[in-house]
Amino acid sequence: MKIPLSYNARSLLQRPVSTAFTALGIGLVVAVFIGMLALANGFRSALTRTGSSQNVLVLRRGADSEMSSSMDRQSVSILTSAAHVATGGDGRPMVSPEAYVVIPLPRKGFDTTGLANVVVRGVSPAVWSVRSNIQVAAGRRPESGKSEICVGEKMAGRFDHTGIGESLRIAGRDWTVVCRFTANGSAFESEIWGENEQVMPVFRGDAFQSVTFRLKDPGAFDEAKRTLEADKRLTVDVYREADFYAKQSELLGRILQILAIMITGIMALGAVFGAINTMYAAVAARSPEIAVLLTLGFHPRSVLASFLAESALIALVGGVIGALLALPINGMITSTTNWASFSEIAFTFRVTPGLLLAGLAFALVMGVVGGFFPARRAARQPVVQALR
Repeated sequence: MKIPLSYNARSLLQRPVSTAFTALGIGLVVAVFIGMLALANGFRSALTRTGSSQNVLVLRRGADSEMSSSMDRQSVSILTSAAHVATGGDGRPMVSPEAYVVIPLPRKGFDTTGLANVVVRGVSPAVWSVRSNIQVAAGRRPESGKSEICVGEKMAGRFDHTGIGESLRIAGRDWTVVCRFTANGSAFESEIWGENEQVMPVFRGDAFQSVTFRLKDPGAFDEAKRTLEADKRLTVDVYREADFYAKQSELLGRILQILAIMITGIMALGAVFGAINTMYAAVAARSPEIAVLLTLGFHPRSVLASFLAESALIALVGGVIGALLALPINGMITSTTNWASFSEIAFTFRVTPGLLLAGLAFALVMGVVGGFFPARRAARQPVVQALR
């Protein structure tokens, strides 16, 4: 015979203060747990969205990032004429040879003490068709032959002189901001784009760092990779663009997850001890009730399950509180250093339904662990001693 859950609900209402503090403690732990995982989730999502499975990224052989790569014009010409490259509606190859450099820029409201590393990417006019997730949100595209730049959506407002029509001084040269672009929340939104022929002489000389092209047949990536890497005229490594950027998120994403587990694990110990104290106090105050339940024929296992359910109910309330506390951070913009390129990347916290469910499950685990020993004590109490 099982003890009705209504009995546990009434018992909780008889101890509103201790119950509320225990639930709040668990809720704060859950909020931090969800927040830390939302941070890692947002960073990973920003880099995962950066690449496309239809595109190929080509780097110099042995280079582990765009920053450490270098390719001459002859290599770019060979890649542009490759058989696996798709052509656009105008009949031109959908290829974007790109320059890549990281520069320090002061954040808005700071002087030189608030510098952040920002990516400046020199792109070809074809980039707007090669990368289909890029959309001009305001202004117009940079014109060829001019010192004009386009800033990512997450750059605007975070750095001075990034508004449309303003002039941004980079490497001793003034660049006019003519547009702001979006990239589906990807890492591109943290970059500054200009024409590659204007960017290269200022930063990199006569060399590109990478080549991105659209595959004629998205399913022929393996064949394209074998062909290009075996070409004796080239010394390159070939990646599917989506896989390359997703791999860049692995290290920091894993570190953020470990930090989330460590920090919330320490906080969870305090919440568990709070649940233990609350449930021990409940057992002590209700010893006569427990004795009556055992006398009426309820099995000790039913008493154990009842007190575990009561502790889990407190934890569930705490989990809901934690989820509600964490929801407002969804969509908030923050930034961190991408360790693959040592540049700043801005991204949004992503609180997903899966994270909310994980937070509730974490709360239930804390409740069950915190309530187990008091519940076992309640179930093992001798009836005569409890009645006294």
